[in-house]
Amino acid sequence: MNFRTYYSFIKNNFIFSLNNTNSILFLLFVIIGFISCAGTPEKTSTDTRPNILILVADDLGYADLGCFGGDIATPNIDGLATTGIRFSRFHTAPMCAPTRAMLLTGNDNHIAGVGRQALSAEVFGYEGYLTKRVATIPELLKKDGYHTYMAGKWHLGNGREANPHQKGFENSFVLLEGVGNHYNSQGLFKGIPVSHYTEDGKSTKWPDGSYSTDLYTDKLIAFIDQNKKDKRPFFAYAAYTSPHWPLQVDEDYWKKYEGKYDEGYDKLKEERFLSLKKAGMIPENAILPPTHPSVRPWSSLSDNDKKRESRKMELYAGMVDNLDVNIGRIIQYLKDIGEYENTLIIFMSDNGAAGEDYYNNPGIKPYINPYFNNDYATMGEANSLISYGPQWAEAGSSPFRYYKEYATNGGIIASMIVSGPMVTEKNSIADDFLTVMDIAPTLYEIANIDYPEEFNGTTLFPIKGKSLVPFISAKVNTIHPEDYVFGLEHSGNTMLRKGQWKITNFSDPFSLSEFKLYNLEEDLGEINDLKNTNPQKYQEMYQEWTNFASEIKLQLPGIQYD
Repeated sequence: MNFRTYYSFIKNNFIFSLNNTNSILFLLFVIIGFISCAGTPEKTSTDTRPNILILVADDLGYADLGCFGGDIATPNIDGLATTGIRFSRFHTAPMCAPTRAMLLTGNDNHIAGVGRQALSAEVFGYEGYLTKRVATIPELLKKDGYHTYMAGKWHLGNGREANPHQKGFENSFVLLEGVGNHYNSQGLFKGIPVSHYTEDGKSTKWPDGSYSTDLYTDKLIAFIDQNKKDKRPFFAYAAYTSPHWPLQVDEDYWKKYEGKYDEGYDKLKEERFLSLKKAGMIPENAILPPTHPSVRPWSSLSDNDKKRESRKMELYAGMVDNLDVNIGRIIQYLKDIGEYENTLIIFMSDNGAAGEDYYNNPGIKPYINPYFNNDYATMGEANSLISYGPQWAEAGSSPFRYYKEYATNGGIIASMIVSGPMVTEKNSIADDFLTVMDIAPTLYEIANIDYPEEFNGTTLFPIKGKSLVPFISAKVNTIHPEDYVFGLEHSGNTMLRKGQWKITNFSDPFSLSEFKLYNLEEDLGEINDLKNTNPQKYQEMYQEWTNFASEIKLQLPGIQYD
């Protein structure tokens, strides 16, 4: 019973006076009843709003999924595509943490407080955790009657007040840092000898013998299962750490791909480029962009190096395969409890394919914990620290330029599928521009929630995303108007898009000369810089960038934007 119902009940059924003891006692009863109602969700067991399930893959390449034209077996994710919409131009941030900040808040990563990954500073936009300038999806959904659950990678602050348990999640089992061993809690770097996990806000230990993707799936299913009988809708966030390095997975999974990648990463990049065209994910006139200059041609490798490189990709494919199996477990569980048809499911990757290879980086390797052994015989095991590097990331990000960390399309265009209630154009592909900030307002519309101007006594910044509900329900033909402006910055990697035009740079967001101009309608791979041939458009786009930078109060620690 909510406040309004309770008040009406009292008003219509009782008359009392404060002039006698019984009436005073009755008044106390009324007050206690109101207090009790304050802790009760407005929605009851008759709540028919959809459940919401967000499935996030960590560093998954755009070209990996079978339904996107990839060569890895992903039948369960492909099944979501069959009943949903594949978005071919879904934009994220170029790194994990800022994407998660944008996802959970519907706002720019600086406004949310995560201007740069792995940096905490007493500077607007670089606090290193979700600030009170924004409200999160679980905070607002929980307040309006949803159960809220999370399992997986948090990466949005290690402090108690930054924990997901304080940000609206009723139940959570999370890795606080951005990366961890998939089999145990041994830290990867000397500065963090042990990875930190919390359950419902309290420190907890990694269960011996568990594998990350399997465990996160177990936890999320258990969270949903404990409250399934009350029939309240749930919001579940599966923030998987797969296929993020270290590439570790049981032999049963990677053995399926043994020998599959022996022709090398150059060949795979070309094959995936063609398969993406065949799948309808990119236009026929798309041109394969040049490979990053740090990548050695496959033909220049020794036989031993080729052997190791092939194993890297086999391990990666095995992790994606295992991820798909676990997503299938969640889907089957929802079917078993009769909730699948009433669950909106969003599958996404958090950014482009990962080009990091810290174990082989001379500047970083001294900081890696010494117990790792990357011998060929141990690759993929719990004591190995394997990354597949920029060479395979190039194939994962095909047909876009570069990969994670960059603000080029290879770093910020990721796979995304939406399936479930309100999706009318099933098994379709949408080429419309959209961003990770559009997810939060979509969920608020589905849950019939208005984003507040104030939350917990703090004035909020207006949400920046736009609901996808009119689009996925085929009520409109486009998501954003042609003049919609989307900009982002992370660690100097900067971009701004307006319509078919985009400017980007890799180094200095405050330097006009560092930006390049591309017409994405003609040049999806960002190959031809047009700033000299179209200086008027270049100036227009740069002015849009300065406006955006001022709007989000962009600055680098110690440097003020003006």
